[in-house]
Amino acid sequence: MKNERYDAVIVGSGAGGGMAAWVLASKGLRVLMLEAGRDYNPYDETPMFAAPRDAPLRGTGTPDKPFGFYDATVDGGWQVPGEPYASAPGSEFMWWRSRMLGGRTNHWARNSFRMGPYDFKPRTRDGLGVDWPIEYDDLAPWYDKTEAIVGVYGRNDGLENHPDSSPGVLHKPPAPRVSELLIQAGCHDLDIPCVPARRAILTRPIGDRSACFYATDCGRGCSIGAAFQSTTSLLPMALATGNLTIMTNAMVYEVRLDDKGKADGVNYIAKNTGKHEVASGRTVVLAASSGETARILLNSKSALFPDGAGNSSGQVGQNLMDTVGAAMRAQFPLLENRPAYNEDGAMGLHMYIPFWLYQEQARGELDFKRGYHYEFGSIGRREPGVGLGEVATFAGGYGRSLKEDMRRYYGSFLSFVCRGEMIPNAGSYCEIDPDTKDRWGIPTLRFHFKWSENELKMVRHFQETTAQIIDRLGGRLQGSVASPQQSISRGGEIIHEVGTARMGDNPDSSVTNQFGQTWDINNLFLSDGSVFASKAHKNPTLTIMALAWRSSDYLAEQLRTRAL
Repeated sequence: MKNERYDAVIVGSGAGGGMAAWVLASKGLRVLMLEAGRDYNPYDETPMFAAPRDAPLRGTGTPDKPFGFYDATVDGGWQVPGEPYASAPGSEFMWWRSRMLGGRTNHWARNSFRMGPYDFKPRTRDGLGVDWPIEYDDLAPWYDKTEAIVGVYGRNDGLENHPDSSPGVLHKPPAPRVSELLIQAGCHDLDIPCVPARRAILTRPIGDRSACFYATDCGRGCSIGAAFQSTTSLLPMALATGNLTIMTNAMVYEVRLDDKGKADGVNYIAKNTGKHEVASGRTVVLAASSGETARILLNSKSALFPDGAGNSSGQVGQNLMDTVGAAMRAQFPLLENRPAYNEDGAMGLHMYIPFWLYQEQARGELDFKRGYHYEFGSIGRREPGVGLGEVATFAGGYGRSLKEDMRRYYGSFLSFVCRGEMIPNAGSYCEIDPDTKDRWGIPTLRFHFKWSENELKMVRHFQETTAQIIDRLGGRLQGSVASPQQSISRGGEIIHEVGTARMGDNPDSSVTNQFGQTWDINNLFLSDGSVFASKAHKNPTLTIMALAWRSSDYLAEQLRTRAL
C-alpha cells in the first residue's frame, strides 16, 4: 500500500468520511480511508441485551465512559489518554473524540432535522453572522438522497423553515409514548407544535439492515443495522465495491503538498508501531471532525502556507460553534400510578417541539435571534431498579409504604431539553497550543469559547416557556430555575461543534467554496462540520452527510473531466 497512489485519501470514517467513501468508491474511484481510532464492528461488539445490573457500577457513567459502561464509544470521550487539549484562560470547552471506526455515528442520538431556507441565509434575515454560499434548494436533492439511503423516520408537517421530504422518503414514525402525548396536549393548549421527530432509525428494512424492534439502547450501537452507523451501512457498501481500503490506528497530522502547492496525500503516524508513514492521493478529503480537521490544517505549514494549509484567509480555526443546551425537569401527578409495561420504543425521541416563533421573531417580538427546539423524555422508565433517583425525592417511609410510593411515582418525571442555535462570535475559536504536544509529538489544540447575550436570552425564553408547559399540565418543577448563565451548557458539551473552516463565496473570508473545496488548494476538500457557515438549532449530522454527498459528486466530476 505504501507505494500506491489513490484517487482520494479520506481522513475520518464518520458521517462525512463514510459518505464520501461510499459516493467516490461507487463511482469507481480508488479510495483510501485513514481512521485515527481502532477498528470496530458493531455486528460483533454491540452488547445489545446486556443488563445494567451486570456491568461495573451498574453501568453508570465514569470519566472514561461518561455515557455509561455500554456506550458504543470504545476508546474515546472528552478526555483521551495521551491526547490532551487546552482551554484558554477564561474559557471552557469540551472536545469529544470518538477514536473508532465510524466515529460519532456509532453513539449519536440519530436526530436528523433538515436545515431550512432561513438557516442557510441567516444574515439576510437578521443581519448577524454570515450567509451560506448555497440556498436550501441547492441541498434539497441531497437531503432526499441521504434520508433515503440512511433511513430516517418522521412525518411531513409543512411547518415554516422545517422542510418536508419528498413523498415516500421518510419511514413511518413510531407511535407516541404516553408522556409525549401528555406534552403534546399541553402544547396544543399553548399553540405550540409538538410533532413526530425525525431520527435515523429504520422502521422498515433497507437491504440487510433490519427495522428497529424497540428493545435496546441505541447508544450501545446496533448489531441489526436499524440505528444508522457508517459501520453498518456506508462503509460496508463502499467496501463491497472493491474500491475502498481502510486503515485504522492511522493518526494523520499533516497534508502533504507538492512543489506546486497541490495536495499530494497526507503524513500519518501508525499508532501500532509509532512510525511516520505517507499516504499518496490525487485528492485529499478531510472529514476528521471540526476540531481535528482544523488541527491538521493549522499544523500543515509550509513556505507556501506559513499559517497552515488552506488558511490564507486566516479563517481556519475561527467561527467555532456548538449547540446551545439547557434542561429542566418536572414531576406530573397525571402520570402517577401508571401500570408497568415496556414503552422504550426507539430509545430516543418519538415526538419533539420544533421552533415555532419565526413570525414573531421577524416582527421583533422576541429579544433573541435564531431558534431552538425541544427534546424530551421520561425519566426512569427502563429496567426496574434503574433511574430511581428522581423517585427517591418523593418516596418516604419504609417497607410497604416505600414500595407503594416507588410504584406511584415511577415514570411520572419528564425532562425538557433545549437545543438552540449559536451565532458565531470572535471570542470562539481554536488554535495550535504553543506549548503542548500529544503522545506522538503532534501539536495540540487550545480552545477559546464564550456564549453571547443572544444565547443567554434564548435559554431564558426556553425556561419561561417550559414553566408554562409544566404549569398547564399540573406538573411540579424539580429544583429551582437557575440563571441562564448557570443553566447553559458548556462549550462542546452537546458534541455538535462546527464551523472551524467555513464555506463561503469569498476567498478572503472563508476557507472553502460551496463544495467544500479549499480556495487555496483545489484538490483538498473538507467534508465534515468544519465547513458550516452557521449552526442552526437542527442537529448537524444529516446536513454533514448531505453536504458530503454533494461535495463528493462534484469531486468525482472534477476528476472525470481532469479539472483536478
